[in-house]
Amino acid sequence: MDSLWHFFLAAIAVGYAIGSIPFGLVLTRLAGLGDVREIGSGNIGATNVLRTGSKTLAAATLVLDGGKGALALAFVAGEWGLGWGSGSGLIAGIAAVLGHNFPVWLKFKGGKGVATTLGILLVAFWPVGVAACATWLLVAGTLRISSLAALVALAASPVYAYGMDNKPVAVAAAILALLSIIRHYANIRRMLKGEEPKISG
Repeated sequence: MDSLWHFFLAAIAVGYAIGSIPFGLVLTRLAGLGDVREIGSGNIGATNVLRTGSKTLAAATLVLDGGKGALALAFVAGEWGLGWGSGSGLIAGIAAVLGHNFPVWLKFKGGKGVATTLGILLVAFWPVGVAACATWLLVAGTLRISSLAALVALAASPVYAYGMDNKPVAVAAAILALLSIIRHYANIRRMLKGEEPKISG
């Protein structure tokens, strides 16, 4: 039992370290666009990076943020990584979202974990990841509100996983959905007031 807890604690540490890399901030600074935290919502995620006017940087941030979630899970659980099993991998994935949302390097003020969560779901159980991504695209394309699309997609993901008889992923997806709801608190308040900005372009 002690050995098992050591694995879980190590998985949390590895996942958090990978997830805490602030790609949105790094990319915008390298591109000479300043500190992305000083524009728009102040978020380090792809949606706020898009507000710099660079679709390329926003797309790169989306891919890299998703990739770090996928990497955390795959590295801890996969045969080419530490090989500690799917349970440890899911724990590492959740820790990666916590690292993205609350990075120690940025005084625990990070992103909202949507792309990172989708990356985790795609690696953990790709049918659920694909279904969640499709849900995001459908809601975003119809209502043009990124935060609402994220909330609906992530809230639906544990339902998808449970319906596909993958209970471990359903539990992990439920935890990740709850984290997303917490991080989107301000967005939810604005939506209730009809003040949430829509996706431009």
